[in-house]
Amino acid sequence: MTAPVLYEIETSEGDDGTMHPAEQLWTPCADGTADHGFIAHQGLLVAGIDSGADDDLYPVGFLVLGHQRWADIIEAAAAYMSRVHGWRNLHLYPGDDPAVLIPRIPRAVHTHGVFLRHPHQGYSCGCEWDETWRMVWAPATEPGAVPITAMRHPAAQTAAAGIPNPDEGAPAVWAA
Repeated sequence: MTAPVLYEIETSEGDDGTMHPAEQLWTPCADGTADHGFIAHQGLLVAGIDSGADDDLYPVGFLVLGHQRWADIIEAAAAYMSRVHGWRNLHLYPGDDPAVLIPRIPRAVHTHGVFLRHPHQGYSCGCEWDETWRMVWAPATEPGAVPITAMRHPAAQTAAAGIPNPDEGAPAVWAA
């Protein structure tokens, strides 16, 4: 799942003149989140996000549905790494040198995102998003936007996850 820059939903006009989203919106709920890469941890639904590079072995960030406390997302991110990648230490990626610990965990932000799925149920178009879904950052006012708490993995490069930064004017606030 990738989360690129702020997104505005594209629409197309139907035969009857009605505007429709060019992609389907998915509203996350407890039923079916596991099918989309989320795990449940103490009532929170958490997923890892990648940078969009094909060589990502591990997530460069995490997102938790809803606006959550910073401490809770740290615990959920560690649970995700443990369950999905068999690694509990959130400061490193599996296989990294434990002598090179990263001392601080990045702050989490409260923001919004839209979950999009390509509208190709009956046929394949062969595009990069065929049969996949993705989360994109969106303003809170965008139709289908859901509240999300996001945090970069401590071992990832600062800009790798592209998580909105409240200090740079992004539509986000720092999590408490």
